[in-house]
Amino acid sequence: MGDCHSYDRISVHQALGGGSVADVLLWRKRCGGVVLLGSSTILWFLFERAGYNCLSFVSNVLLLLVAILFFWGKSASLLNRPLPPLPDLEISDQSVVKVADEIQVWVNHALSIARDIAMGRNLSRFLQVVRYSYFFMLITRENNLRRFFLMRGFDHQVAFLLWVVSYVGSVFNFLTLVYIGVLLSLSVPVLYEKFQDHIDEKLCKIQRVIQMQYRKIDESLLKKIPLPQNKQKKTQ
Repeated sequence: MGDCHSYDRISVHQALGGGSVADVLLWRKRCGGVVLLGSSTILWFLFERAGYNCLSFVSNVLLLLVAILFFWGKSASLLNRPLPPLPDLEISDQSVVKVADEIQVWVNHALSIARDIAMGRNLSRFLQVVRYSYFFMLITRENNLRRFFLMRGFDHQVAFLLWVVSYVGSVFNFLTLVYIGVLLSLSVPVLYEKFQDHIDEKLCKIQRVIQMQYRKIDESLLKKIPLPQNKQKKTQ
């Protein structure tokens, strides 16, 4: 039996990229962690609890910013103070052309794929799109997990992942999921770095138990399900 610790272990900081993002997630830069946690909490409270929407929030922020700059400019002219340091608010032609070129490449690539599928030149990709669209619709509408285990041709891991995504999406909205993701990203890496040895040991035991249970289910249930066989016509 293979050992879970046979691989070369790397630090959590290296696994997260080893840059500024890793420092913030591991609370090595406490100021960045506090700013990220505070700003995400404020935004979640404003949009989720206070009833703000994105348009009203942006409008109020811009209105407050314009008012501050207006009174700052008036007081600066009366008190002989320097004006607020505002840069030139313009977009260069090079930036517009660069963004347009990037968008053009992606749009043309997507249109070429869609054209190949529509014209029947790429049958395998068309079947993949239909296949995954059908299973995703099956999950979101019926929310029935047992059907996926009856489909031997479909990847069970992908089916279970789509089912989990649809179930979580029905319980939480997108903003709450993003906020939960921020909280987990600021807490899980720190805890894992602190208790890495104990967590790895428990995960190895859980992995072995899951593999054993899956083998039992596969041998006792899944392999006994009759598969539909295509009847081949006998040709003379």
